[in-house]
Amino acid sequence: MSRIGKAPITIPAGVEYALQGNVVTVKGKKGELSQEIDLSSVSLHLEDNVLTITRASDAPDHRSKHGLYRALIYNMMVGVNEGFKKEMEIVGVGYRANANGQLLELALGFSHQIVFEIPSEVKCTTVTEKGKAPVVTLESYDKQLLGAVAAKIRSFRKPEPYKGKGIKFVGEEIRRKAGKSAGKK
Repeated sequence: MSRIGKAPITIPAGVEYALQGNVVTVKGKKGELSQEIDLSSVSLHLEDNVLTITRASDAPDHRSKHGLYRALIYNMMVGVNEGFKKEMEIVGVGYRANANGQLLELALGFSHQIVFEIPSEVKCTTVTEKGKAPVVTLESYDKQLLGAVAAKIRSFRKPEPYKGKGIKFVGEEIRRKAGKSAGKK
């Protein structure tokens, strides 16, 4: 049995769960999400606000989808109830970030500013303190979309291994390399 797949999901108070055909819909105070499920490989059982997912057989395809669908539904439940948050740090001299509504303006050492339009489901804020690297905070109820937006922002200037300049997640450790040696003797 999949350790993730066999774990039951307790539906939090204030969250509505519905299964229409093969589409699971979850609605909460933060928003509404839906996910298509392959009901030929897994089945969903709801009893006393506890959702359990069982697979049809031990076929590799069914085993892989068992944990996947459980994780997707759980993330939907947590997202519409509490939401998700990612913080990114912009490290580098002269690197700046500014959020204007759904537009994120980034100055990353290129000859031009990068203006990135953020989807309406994601809320973006920036904090710039003197002497510290600017921090971009992304919040959303959709974990998949939040991760995709964060990855796209990070791709504009990935952290480089020599000075550590670039866009990195808060708490992320960058593997550093030594520069050129001082000279050969």
